[in-house]
Amino acid sequence: MPAKGATAITTHQPPASEVLVVGGGIIGLAVAWRARQRGHTVTLVERDELAGGASRVAAGMLAPVSEAEFGGEGRELLALGLDSRQRWPQFARELAAAGGLDPGLRCGGTLMVARDGDEAEALERELAFRQRLGFAVRRLRPSQARELEPGLAPHVRLALELPDDLSVDPRRVTAALRAALARAGVTVYEGCPVQRLLVRSGAVAGVALAAGRELRAQRVVVAAGAWSGAIAGLPAEATLPVRPVKGQILRLRDPAGPGLLERVLRFEGGYLVPRGDGRYVLGATMEERGFDATVTAGAVTELLRDASELVPGISELELAEASAGLRPGTPDNLPLIGAGALPGLVWATGHHRNGVLLAPLTADLVAATLSDAPAGRLEASCAPDRFGGASVSAAPAEAVVGATAGVSP
Repeated sequence: MPAKGATAITTHQPPASEVLVVGGGIIGLAVAWRARQRGHTVTLVERDELAGGASRVAAGMLAPVSEAEFGGEGRELLALGLDSRQRWPQFARELAAAGGLDPGLRCGGTLMVARDGDEAEALERELAFRQRLGFAVRRLRPSQARELEPGLAPHVRLALELPDDLSVDPRRVTAALRAALARAGVTVYEGCPVQRLLVRSGAVAGVALAAGRELRAQRVVVAAGAWSGAIAGLPAEATLPVRPVKGQILRLRDPAGPGLLERVLRFEGGYLVPRGDGRYVLGATMEERGFDATVTAGAVTELLRDASELVPGISELELAEASAGLRPGTPDNLPLIGAGALPGLVWATGHHRNGVLLAPLTADLVAATLSDAPAGRLEASCAPDRFGGASVSAAPAEAVVGATAGVSP
């Protein structure tokens, strides 16, 4: 049965679409919206409910500066993140107008904090790294950090302020995207597992659903999150190495309302993201557990312990939700965006911990691919063919059937 609000698939063959998007997380929704804006007829199919996977549990940090990593792959990811962060304010304004809902963009910046001498030394290296790159970053003494955030513990050793980082509430973003798709006339099927891609005459021609039903399309965009690499129907040379990376995350609520923390707080092993209304998101673990999405007592304990050492007031908050999501990881932690090995196939997956951040850029890059625009510098770093048809880790059969889109918490 389709989920509530879904379009029912009847016994009649639905008309073919120009674009069919597999996966209804933030990436799939954003891609479908942009494709429809470009004039394509668009169908989106999701095996469960829209934005019910990793997008629902994501924290929503738009923080390429605080998350910048050393090394060549880190530089490539940084370039993608900076570009997409610049797109977010306009993306949010367009989305609010199109969907009639505020996506909840916040501009409070980030504090990176150290608890002890070792962490302070590491933070000094992070400071020097960002200064060499020319980013806005300020070194703060403990007293200065507590002036900005009085809720911090007195024993904080060092802090960095990164004022240009943003954050957003992914649940509000996906709600706005869903409303925008409905207004734009995108056909959406929920509760419809995809069994396999249809390949005819050497080209992708749509997808096969349960009971032999088919959805035909000129182009198929695979935005199926952690399940993308195991989707059936592709020859070995056309598959890509995408794996699930588990992340457990908590949602807390202050009955007294906002005020405990204004900025995103990043620390060794986690982060705390304020929503601005007395709600906070605390995360997240990084676990190679396959398609396991259970919540464990140990992870909850560690997250709360680490956060309360830095913000003691955390212990007084209500634990509103504990959940886990499956990030779509790749061998180099860079996304897979662009044309696939078969005509008609387009990838929009592998975003690991950066699905929310990279949603506007991904949607624009896929829209360009659908228009057969030449690839540019950014597309080259996330080109799907860089792995040359690498083999995919085995996934359980129930995971392969269908596709759930997702982004990282």
